[in-house]
Amino acid sequence: MIHVVLTDPYNRPVSNLRISLTPRCNLSCIYCHAEGEHSPADSMSIGEIREILRIADKFGIRHVKFTGGEPLLRPDLTEIISSVPKSMESSITTNGILLASLAMDLKKAGLIRLNVSLDSLNHETYKRITGSDRLSEVLAGIDAALEVGLKPIKLNMVVLSGINDSEIEDFFAFVRGRRDLILQLIELMHFSGCTEHGDLAVLERDLEKRSKTIMTRRMHHRKKYCLDGAEVEVVRPLHNTEFCRFCNRLRVTSDGKLKPCLLRADNHIDIRGKRGEELEALFIQAVTKREPFYK
Repeated sequence: MIHVVLTDPYNRPVSNLRISLTPRCNLSCIYCHAEGEHSPADSMSIGEIREILRIADKFGIRHVKFTGGEPLLRPDLTEIISSVPKSMESSITTNGILLASLAMDLKKAGLIRLNVSLDSLNHETYKRITGSDRLSEVLAGIDAALEVGLKPIKLNMVVLSGINDSEIEDFFAFVRGRRDLILQLIELMHFSGCTEHGDLAVLERDLEKRSKTIMTRRMHHRKKYCLDGAEVEVVRPLHNTEFCRFCNRLRVTSDGKLKPCLLRADNHIDIRGKRGEELEALFIQAVTKREPFYK
């Protein structure tokens, strides 16, 4: 039974939880910010994750997304997904390398949909960005996920100037006419240490001119563009003045800390090993620390 709906001091309700399951990854992307995690500490146990999900459910949180690192590296991933309360929708963000062999098991465990990181459709460029050429495995994983009904699939493309920005039209063609594929063009985060920022402002103006339909999503108030059968979203956390205003997300690091804001690391709440009323109180405390990074 829901006894409190979590709302921060800026009247933003929290309805979305993002849980990092591991800092480990099988790629070395040049822009990776590791969800703000740089600690080798042990990841949470499945028991700790189940308790977090139970408390989140009590607070009316209705969406949970599992991330990493690379979450498919967790051998107990299907058990974790099976633990998600029935009232919650579960999704996952993955690089897709292991997806082909796990898609069916993920679907049976209750996973609804997923995001796949895909920054290039060119083998050499993919290798330059990620450190190894696993593109064929990723594409096979996308096909397998669609086949078992994990959809829609959002393809996350981080736009890197002079590296992959020339492929944007190729990505439009890749998703065009495929209703279950959505392209997300993502602005490079400033704390990643990578300087190849793509100019998404120019790109977004071009999309506005070319699109037959433009919709505004509730989360982050970002635009969704529909052009010639291709569905495209632009994610601009650094230059979208409404990104913070409409944020509804609370994050959990893989080593058990509540993270009120993606862009801050100085207000984490340690919940490792906490349960019941103590954990509930820490959820409330974390939400009171939420404030827009960009005001």
